[in-house]
Amino acid sequence: MNKIKFLSWNVNGVRAALKKGALEALDTIGADIVCLQEIKAKAEQIPEELMGWSGYQPYVCAAERPGYSGVAVFVKTPPERVAYGIGDERFDREGRTLVLDYPQFRLVNCYFPNGGNGPERLKFKMDFYAAFQRFAEDSPKPLVVCGDVNTAHREIDLARPKENVNNTGFLPMERAWIDEFLTVGFSDTFRLFHEGGGYYTWWDMKTRARERDIGWRIDYFFVSRDLETRVADAYILPEVMGSDHCPVILELDL
Repeated sequence: MNKIKFLSWNVNGVRAALKKGALEALDTIGADIVCLQEIKAKAEQIPEELMGWSGYQPYVCAAERPGYSGVAVFVKTPPERVAYGIGDERFDREGRTLVLDYPQFRLVNCYFPNGGNGPERLKFKMDFYAAFQRFAEDSPKPLVVCGDVNTAHREIDLARPKENVNNTGFLPMERAWIDEFLTVGFSDTFRLFHEGGGYYTWWDMKTRARERDIGWRIDYFFVSRDLETRVADAYILPEVMGSDHCPVILELDL
């Protein structure tokens, strides 16, 4: 079998993350496929130390709006095909999705919208969820989905569920979408190996929440059910600094 190590990380600005030692951390982790979200840069703005990262081929999907959103994937083995977006201009102009096709699977690196800033943006988030699910269900290959989903699924996935039940990121409708996504044939890989609470991937910087470990688990690796038996491990790296999020890892035996 061939083991593939995937890493997903919302870097909250790739240029800022690099200044905080992100590339050194990535080198130490040594993933075969590195998926970054919220890069906040176009390809030509990403420092050469990352774009010319030894042993990796870069793919970048930037937002039209400068300094906003954007995703990137760095791979040791180039894919058969790359698609920039899910085919819906409303969402694709924000640079939220990269799709890489390999012989045995399709990888989707996605930065899901935040539902803050009023009802209009929450509706945009829920519309994106629906469009993304249609796209995922139509995949011609087994699917690996990673990224910042911007929602904590269950009460055990955030430190203070009762205080956040009316806040975006933990609203019933947002959580219900994850329920539905799992029901139609996808698995939350982290929960295949880890039960209970206390596992977080994002901490609010303004309240220095990371120091107190008052966090949320909003970054995921999902796989289609036909890949579930191939999942060798899935875990979080909370000790890795450089962003208000930390990396999450998936290992597949193919």
